[in-house]
Amino acid sequence: MSLQKFDPDLIHAKAEEFETAPLVDILRWTWETYGDRAAIGTSFQGAGIVVMHTAYENGFRFPVFTIDTGLLFPETLELKAKLEARLGMEIESLRPEQTLEEQAAEHGPELWKRYPDLCCTLRKVLPLQNKLKTLDVWITGLRRQQSDTRQRTQILELYKFDVLHDQYILKANPMATWTRDAVQAYLKERDLPVNVLLSRGYRSIGCHTCTRPIGEADSERAGRWTGFDKSECGIHTFLGDNI
Repeated sequence: MSLQKFDPDLIHAKAEEFETAPLVDILRWTWETYGDRAAIGTSFQGAGIVVMHTAYENGFRFPVFTIDTGLLFPETLELKAKLEARLGMEIESLRPEQTLEEQAAEHGPELWKRYPDLCCTLRKVLPLQNKLKTLDVWITGLRRQQSDTRQRTQILELYKFDVLHDQYILKANPMATWTRDAVQAYLKERDLPVNVLLSRGYRSIGCHTCTRPIGEADSERAGRWTGFDKSECGIHTFLGDNI
């Protein structure tokens, strides 16, 4: 969508208003304003589960999607099935154009060990860009507390996801102000399913090739891409800028 579709002044004003608003109010405004042209993107971290549960408990039937790189933990796929059953939803899986075998044939085996940025682009960023072209709003579970790179996250942001065609989307981050403890309390109080890897020291869970368990004192995303100067896969930083 072009920038002309959105009113930046309105988005900035609503973002400020939502700094102290309950999660349900942010999701209600998004649903009433955009309906199913807004979709929840999730990798099944705790905050994403909170967003999905709050939305569906209140009748906001946003489409939900995830990016299946072909390298997800089996436990993550098991959690996907549990959430679909618990919440009565179908979660769309976005997949890369190339299989792992095709990627290896073109770029060499185990690309993630040599060029993780390229691997993330091929298996995460490009599938997401194709999906965003069909939407007005991308709802995430980003939280400021997760890492230094996420501390400036706004609850609403106009986000350029395609520089070549000057394409924007409204990125809604309704969990931005939530702490990890608040997320965990919400999940526990409602007995929601979570990834069993959390009990094994994994605190931010992505591809099994690029994720390791960490200690409680570490940043939440410290277990991602060990050995590389990299803390983001690229889907929250790719190509464009925020307004």
